[in-house]
Amino acid sequence: MAEGSRSGSRGLPLLLIVLALVDLRVELLLLLDHFTLTSLWYGVRHHALAVMVLLSAPSLWRRYR
Repeated sequence: MAEGSRSGSRGLPLLLIVLALVDLRVELLLLLDHFTLTSLWYGVRHHALAVMVLLSAPSLWRRYR
């Protein structure tokens, strides 16, 4: 891949992480307020894409570095 086209995508991992955290913000606040395994399971199950983005964040950082 050419260097010029790669430089525009360097902010992609950061953008994806921020969007995932925005999607999970209510669930994270509920978990911080009162943690239960049920609320954790609900958050993971109903926000699977955001969870997968956060779990794959280290790989994204290495890929787009």
